[in-house]
Amino acid sequence: MIFFKTLSRLIRSACLGLLTVFSVASFAADAPVVGDPVAAQAKVAMCIGCHGIKGYRSSFPEVYSVPMIAGQSQEYLVVALQAYASGERTHPTMLAISKSLSPQDMADLAAYYANLK
Repeated sequence: MIFFKTLSRLIRSACLGLLTVFSVASFAADAPVVGDPVAAQAKVAMCIGCHGIKGYRSSFPEVYSVPMIAGQSQEYLVVALQAYASGERTHPTMLAISKSLSPQDMADLAAYYANLK
């Protein structure tokens, strides 16, 4: 009888522990992604070649004036990257780059460029 009570407590404790772990993991997954401008310094190489040159025009797939993104709002930059990744915005280079970015990468890059003037 004591064995079954002990076993019952162990099972309840294990279930409670698993519920706690899954609850914390679920909460962490739902938490908003916070951009880190310092972490972005290792990621900006792919952006700087076009967006870091004042008046730069790309010639693929057609002549296109590349916008300067320094100083843009962080929210705008994340939404723009998400739109390129989803295909809502169309530009072949930006489509390829944005699809390679995680949500954390997008937030980091946006935080970095939003802090530049």
